[in-house]
Amino acid sequence: MADYFVVITAQNRTHCRSLYNELHVRLKAAGERHRPVEGADLGWWIVLDYGDVVVHLLQEEAREYYGLDKLYQECPTVDWQAMSLPPLEPKKEAEA
Repeated sequence: MADYFVVITAQNRTHCRSLYNELHVRLKAAGERHRPVEGADLGWWIVLDYGDVVVHLLQEEAREYYGLDKLYQECPTVDWQAMSLPPLEPKKEAEA
């Protein structure tokens, strides 16, 4: 069960893998860890599961083929561009 599904369209395989790498590196630096990645080897549809948030990175053809937009059409949407989000900063280690 996830609170949010993020669906991202990539232009091609290289773009999809680059988006995955960027998300992985930035979120890891911020202390976030995902479960094992699905689809990174092909770059057609990559799934990153962060528990409360699941990220789908799909090439345009994959997004059309699998129809995730129809699957999630009844879910409320979030206008992420209108949100003011703080920059990602590394989590501080818990002091002993």
